[in-house]
Amino acid sequence: MASDSRNWLTLVLVAGGGWLVYLLAPVITPFAVSAMLAYLGDPLVDRLERASVKNWKVGRSLAVTVVFTLILTVLVLLLVIIIPMLVEQIRLLVERFPQWIDWFSATALPWLAGQAGLEMKGFDPAQFSGMLQEYWKEISTAAFNVIDLISRGGLALASWLANLILIPVVTFYLLRDWDLLRRGIQDLLPRNIEGNTSQLAAEIDEVLSAFIRGQLMVMVALGVIYFVGLSLVGIELAFLIGMGAGLLSVVPYLGSIIGVIVAAGAAMFQFHDVFHLVMVLLVFGLGQMAEGMFLTPKLVGDRIGLHPVTVIFAVLAGGQIFGFLGILLALPVAAALNVLVRHVHQRYRQSEIYNTPGES
Repeated sequence: MASDSRNWLTLVLVAGGGWLVYLLAPVITPFAVSAMLAYLGDPLVDRLERASVKNWKVGRSLAVTVVFTLILTVLVLLLVIIIPMLVEQIRLLVERFPQWIDWFSATALPWLAGQAGLEMKGFDPAQFSGMLQEYWKEISTAAFNVIDLISRGGLALASWLANLILIPVVTFYLLRDWDLLRRGIQDLLPRNIEGNTSQLAAEIDEVLSAFIRGQLMVMVALGVIYFVGLSLVGIELAFLIGMGAGLLSVVPYLGSIIGVIVAAGAAMFQFHDVFHLVMVLLVFGLGQMAEGMFLTPKLVGDRIGLHPVTVIFAVLAGGQIFGFLGILLALPVAAALNVLVRHVHQRYRQSEIYNTPGES
């Protein structure tokens, strides 16, 4: 009876916590971003803290200052350099996309149909192009309306500026006290479950580390390789295509396949020759070689990561339920569930239910 009561109390607490997170999502989001940055930076802080120059120890405070400065520098570069580049690439995409549609419907699609031996009776390229352009006009207009609303909204702008100040401050304090917070949580656990809970937490950290500190670094590195390579080829949307392909490589081969298709189409539309198409294929081929021979072995290794399907579902489900906060929490929650499911599976394989022999 007492066990049933505890189970119901646990269920109520979990449900209530989820509802509270849903209600407080706008407030929690900057703290979740700060926690993610602190989680990424804590291993480097620990390494610097243990380092020494001759007989002088670096110490926690100096290590935190160095890592915090590095994180802040990266964030400033994102705001000052990368975001304007991304905005410019999106603007260029909006301008070029109608021309891409005309070229695809009038040239590329009939050629592909001819190569496949398909007849296109009754197909009107102009009508098909007009339909796609109408859809694209609606999508781009809606997107620009949202951006305009956000940029003009005084409350939204004030909230954005407040988060811009709050995130670095909270990140600094979390970095400084990360180990203390972790030990404090561990000390609060009941002694009869502390050992198992610490083991589960260590395995969850291993999964998250393998993905976030490993796979995400691979994704960014691939994005940079594709961006630089496509820029040298002369592709106008090199940054958008390259970084997009790199980020999509969270699913093996998905990023490279989509990147090759889009970049090849952009090269054919822009240059109308085979040479640039071959160069695009060479860029993605070199990227795949770098990933298989260097990036994945060095950055991820043999550590256990999250299955790509799990990652996709977790991110989509988290975004659907909690918005941007859900996207941030998706990977930690998926990692925790992944470890818990593995332990439940192990206990099931050792239980009497599984091992009871059947009647002969």
